[in-house]
Amino acid sequence: MKSEQFVRNAYYCILQNDFKGALQWFEAAAAEDPDSAEIHYRCSVTYARSGRLDKAFEHAKLACELDPGKSEYLLNLQHLQSMRLVQEAKKVIDSGVAPASELYQMISVLKEAVRLDPLCEEAYIWLAVAYSQLNEHAQAIASLKEVIALQPQDQGLIDMLDQLKNRLSVYLHDS
Repeated sequence: MKSEQFVRNAYYCILQNDFKGALQWFEAAAAEDPDSAEIHYRCSVTYARSGRLDKAFEHAKLACELDPGKSEYLLNLQHLQSMRLVQEAKKVIDSGVAPASELYQMISVLKEAVRLDPLCEEAYIWLAVAYSQLNEHAQAIASLKEVIALQPQDQGLIDMLDQLKNRLSVYLHDS
C-alpha cells in the first residue's frame, strides 16, 4: 500500500531532521488513506513538534473521530487543546495591560488547560504570572511549586519562585 511507504518516507525524513519533508510525506499518506486514524495521529504529532498547532489539532481531531476508543489519540488531542488554551491566555497575560477581570478569565482558561493536561508545565507558569499580576502571590507560589515538582532541576523556575516569595514579602510588609 502506498500510504505505508509514505509513512516510512516520513520517518526517514524525521531521522534526517527534515520535518518539512516528513510533513509532506504524512500529508501524502493521509491523502492516500484518509480513514487511517493512525496516519492522522502521527501527522498530528509531527505538526505539533514543528510548532504548527492548528494543523496538529486538525489531524488529532480526525484521529479521534476515526477511532474514538484509542486513548493515545484522545490524550494527544487533550494535550493540543491544552497548548492552545495556554497560547490564548499567554497573549492576554503577556500584554501587561489586561484588566483584572480578563486575568481572572485567563486563570479559568489555564485551569482548564491543566485539567486537560496535568503535565502542561507552561500552564502552571502562566497561572503563576497571572496570579502575581493580581497580587495573589500565595496562589502564584502554589502554581509555581506545581511546575517545580515536574521540573525540580530547573534553576529558572527556582529563581522565579524566589522572586515571587520576595514579592509576597514586600506585599505583606506594605499592606
